[in-house]
Amino acid sequence: MQKRNHDHLSISDALKQFVETNKLEKGLDKVNVANAWEKLMGNGITNYTNSVTLERETLYVSLSSSVLREELSYGKQKIINMLNEELGKEIIKKLILR
Repeated sequence: MQKRNHDHLSISDALKQFVETNKLEKGLDKVNVANAWEKLMGNGITNYTNSVTLERETLYVSLSSSVLREELSYGKQKIINMLNEELGKEIIKKLILR
């Protein structure tokens, strides 16, 4: 059993410490990326989005519209930069539209 730490921590610091201790950051990043995609792309694009998955710094987005996929492929780097900025750290290095 771990010793109790008698220092007072804010809730945000305690949660950060819990996430780091239990190595949950990668899982949270996957959820945060999917939420950021929905927020930044809006309803028009998310209606055609089947899935958003993050694997080893690569974001895979499955789209049901080939026309939309072609249009988004022209701005891949801009989308990567917007998502990383929204997340506050550089998680995504590559974007693959399926």
